Amino acid sequence: MSDATDDPDTGPSEISEPLRRAIGERYLTYALSTIMHRALPDARDGLKPVHRRILYAMRELKLAPGGGFRKSAKISGDVMGNYHPHGDTAIYDAMARLAQDFNVRYTLVDGQGNFGNIDGDNPAASRYTEARMTAAAEALLDGLNENAVDFRDNYDGTLTEPVVLPAAFPNLLANGSSGIAVGMATNIPPHNIAELCDASLHLIKTPDARDDTLLNFVQGPDFPTGGIIVEPRESMAQTYRAGRGPFRLRARHDTEDLGRGQWQIVVTEIPYQVQKSKLVERIAELIQTKKIPILADVRDESADDIRLILEPRSKNVDPDVLMNMLYRNSDLETRFSLNMNVLIDGRTPKVCSLKEVLRAWLDHRREVLLRRSQYRLEKIDHRLEVLEGFIVAFLNLDRVIDIIRYDDDPKPALMREDWGKSHVRAMDESDYVSPPPGEGELSEVQVDAILNMRLRSLRRLEELELLREQSKLMEERAAIEDLLESDTLQWDRIAEQIREVKKQFGKDYEGGARRTRFAEAGEVEEVPLEAMIEREPISVVCSKMGWIRAMKGHIPLDQELKFKDGDEGRFVFHAETTDRLVLFGANGRFFTISAASLPGGRGMGEPVRLIVDLPNEAEIVTLFIHQPDAKLLVASSAGDGFVVSETDIVAQTRSGKQVLNVRGEARAQVCRRVTGDHVACVGENRKVLIFPVAELPEMGRGKGLRLQKYKDGGLRDAITFDLAGGLSWHDPAGRTRTQTDLIEWLGKRAGTGRMAPRGFPRDNRFN
Repeated sequence: MSDATDDPDTGPSEISEPLRRAIGERYLTYALSTIMHRALPDARDGLKPVHRRILYAMRELKLAPGGGFRKSAKISGDVMGNYHPHGDTAIYDAMARLAQDFNVRYTLVDGQGNFGNIDGDNPAASRYTEARMTAAAEALLDGLNENAVDFRDNYDGTLTEPVVLPAAFPNLLANGSSGIAVGMATNIPPHNIAELCDASLHLIKTPDARDDTLLNFVQGPDFPTGGIIVEPRESMAQTYRAGRGPFRLRARHDTEDLGRGQWQIVVTEIPYQVQKSKLVERIAELIQTKKIPILADVRDESADDIRLILEPRSKNVDPDVLMNMLYRNSDLETRFSLNMNVLIDGRTPKVCSLKEVLRAWLDHRREVLLRRSQYRLEKIDHRLEVLEGFIVAFLNLDRVIDIIRYDDDPKPALMREDWGKSHVRAMDESDYVSPPPGEGELSEVQVDAILNMRLRSLRRLEELELLREQSKLMEERAAIEDLLESDTLQWDRIAEQIREVKKQFGKDYEGGARRTRFAEAGEVEEVPLEAMIEREPISVVCSKMGWIRAMKGHIPLDQELKFKDGDEGRFVFHAETTDRLVLFGANGRFFTISAASLPGGRGMGEPVRLIVDLPNEAEIVTLFIHQPDAKLLVASSAGDGFVVSETDIVAQTRSGKQVLNVRGEARAQVCRRVTGDHVACVGENRKVLIFPVAELPEMGRGKGLRLQKYKDGGLRDAITFDLAGGLSWHDPAGRTRTQTDLIEWLGKRAGTGRMAPRGFPRDNRFN
C-alpha cells in the first residue's frame, strides 16, 4: 500500500511502504551490486570491474609494455575520475596486487618501485611508484579498437568503457581470483597458461570432452610461489568436476649436508598467500614454547629468493619426521579451497566445473572473432569503395583536375559527373587486365577521398598499385565471408590464435614454466618424541606456587634450592629428558608435559600455568613421571573415586583431559599409583577404612563410586598397599611405623571405618 500527498503546503510528495518490502528491495539491490560489480569475476576475461577499468585506463594513457612508466597516482586518479568512483586507496591496492609476482601468476602491471613483498610489507605510496602494462595485459586488451566487445557509458555518462575485455587467454584460470560477496564467495587458484591452452585446443577438437579428460592437460593449480601439491589425483578430479574442493599445498625443501653428520633443512618455496615473516614468527613460537622440541632454530637468509634455514636439535632427528611435525603445526602446509563461483556472461553467478569455465571463455573468443571479422569486413568495404573512386579518378585524371580547378563547388560536380562515358587511358595489357572504367556517379565517400588526396600523391598514384591493393582486399574479403559462414573455419582460427598465445606465454616466456610440482603426501609413521630426544638426566623442581624448572643432572633431593619470596619447594624428583610428566589438578583434569620442554634450572623457572591451561583457582594435586603400564587411584574430597589406567590420562593438548568429574565444592583430592591389593582411606574425621582394590571399578572418566561414608567433612587421603605387608606411615618423629593387624579397620567399600591407629599422623595423611 502506498499513499501520495501532493499538497503544496506539505512540500514534496511522500511515499510510504511496508518496512519489510523497503528493506528487502534495497538489500537485494545492494547484494546484486556486490555480486556483479565487486566480488565475483567474469568468466570471460577473469576480471572484476576495478581491474578491468585499471587496465583500460592504462591503455588510454598509452602505457604499453615497451613504453614509459607513469606515476601510480596518475593512473589511480584517472581510474577514479573517469570510470571507478570509489576510493583511490582501494584502486591503488588493486593495481599493486596486479604487479606482485608472488600474488599473480602472470602479472598484468609492470611496477617500478616498492610494490610490497612476500613478507607482507605494504607497497609504497602511489606518488612514489610508477607502472605500465605487461604483455599479458596487452593480450587481454587486444581487439578493443576493432569493436570486439560492447562498450557502455561510464558512471557519469561522459565517457565509455568496455563491458568485458577480449581476453586472448583464459585469465580467470591463469591468474585466479578471490572475493566475498553477499551469500556467496569465490576462490580460484592460478594455473599454467600453456596447460590451459592445450586443454582449450582439446575442447575445440572434442566439444563433448569430460572434465577428467581435460585433467590430462591441466595437471592442477600452478601457484606463483611454487610449492608442492600433495592432494591425491582422485580428489583433484572431483574438485574440478564439482567446482569446489581443497588442495593440500606444502613448502618445498632440501636437506643440506653440513659434514660430520650435521645437516639442516632449507625451505626454498612456501605455500601460496603465506606471508614469510609470519611463517618465521610462527616457527619461532613453536621453538620457544617447545611444541616441537626436536627443532633448535629457524633463520631467514632470504634475498631475492626464499631461503629459510631449519636447524634440528640433534643430528639423530629424522628430517621427514621434523618436516611432518612442522606441516601439522605451521603454514608450511596449507589448504587452498577452490570455489569456482563466477559470473557467466557477466550476469549469472554459478559454481562451474573446469570444462564450463573453459567453454565460457572459448564461446567468448568466438564472439570476439566474429565481431572483429565483421569490423574488418566493413573496413574493407569502405576501402574498396575508396579504391574504386581512386581508379576512376586516375583513369579520368584530366577531367577530375579540370572540375577541381574551375568549378566553384567541385564536390557536387564530381558526384554529378557520369564517369562511365569518360575517356579511358590505354594501358599495356601485358601488365594487367584493366577493369572497365567507373560507371555512373561517384559516391560521397569516394569524392571526399579524392578531394582529400594530396597533390603530391598524384604522381605516385598508379592504377597498377590500386588494382593490386583492390585484388588483395577482395581476396581478404572473400576469406572473411567464408569464415563468417563456416563454424569449422571459425574454430580453426581460434585454435590458431590459442597456439600463438601458448607460444608467447609458454615455457619460453619469463616465468612461463610450471612452478608448482606434485607429490604424494608421504605421511611418515608417527614416532614418539621420546625417540627423537637425546636422553639426559634432569631433576624436576616444582614449587608450591607452581613455578617449574628442570635442572641438569640428578641433584641430591635434599639439596637446598632457591625459590621466589613467599614460595617453597613441593615436588623434587629425578627424571630424564625423554620422560613425560603428568600433572593432576584439583579440577579433576590431567595435563601432560614433556620433560624436554621444561625451562632450564638457572633461574626460578616459569609458571606451569603458562605451559598448560590449569585454571588459577585449581591447585596442583600431584606431579609425577608417566608410566604407561601403571594404574592410578583417583578420588575426590567428597569420597568418590575409581581406578584409571595411565594410558587413558595422557592429554594431547595443553587444555588437558578431564578424568575425575567433580561438582559443587568437591575437588580432586587423591591421585596415587596402585601398588597393592587393598585400599586404605582416611577422612577428615580421622576414621580409617580398608577394603579390597577389586571393589573399585576401573574407568576412563567419571565420578566414581563411594570409598567411605562421612557424617562430617570428607576424604582426606587414600593409598593402596599389600595387606600381608601391613599399613605403614611416618609418625611425628619421622620414624616409619607399620600396623600389621588390620582386622579392626577392614570392611566393605562405602563404610564409615574406625578411628585411626595410635600414632597416626595428625594431618591425617599416609606416606
